[in-house]
Amino acid sequence: MLREFKQFLLRGNVVDLAVGVVVGAAFGTVVNALVKDLLTPFIAAIAKVPDFSSLVFTIHGSKFMYGDFLNAFISFLLVASAIFFFVIKPMNVIIARSRREPPADPTTKKCPECQSEIPLNASRCAFCTQPII
Repeated sequence: MLREFKQFLLRGNVVDLAVGVVVGAAFGTVVNALVKDLLTPFIAAIAKVPDFSSLVFTIHGSKFMYGDFLNAFISFLLVASAIFFFVIKPMNVIIARSRREPPADPTTKKCPECQSEIPLNASRCAFCTQPII
C-alpha cells in the first residue's frame, strides 16, 4: 500500500499540479503586492481617499458597510487589470510573434518600362512587349 501511494505521488500529473499551485500562489502574492503597494496608493493619491472601509449607511439600525465592498471591488479591478496588462497582453504579443510566418517569396516583378506586374521568369512584358533583362 505504501508503494502504491509513492507511485501515486510521483506521477507526473500530481507533481505538475503541485508545482502549478505553488507557482500560482507565489504569483498571486506578487500581483497582490503590485496592487496593494503601487496601484492602490496611486489611485488614493488621485481620489484623495486612501481607504473606503469607513463608508457606511444605516437603515433601521442595520449597518451597510458598502465601503468594504467598494475596497474589494476596486482591488478586484486592479488585480484583473494588472494581470491583463502585465501578463496576458505581453504573452499574446509573444505568441503572435512566434506564430508569425516569414513573408512568402515574391512571384512577380515590375516591368522597368510600364511598371506592370509580370512573372519573375518572364523574358518579355505581356503589357508593353519590352524585353526584360
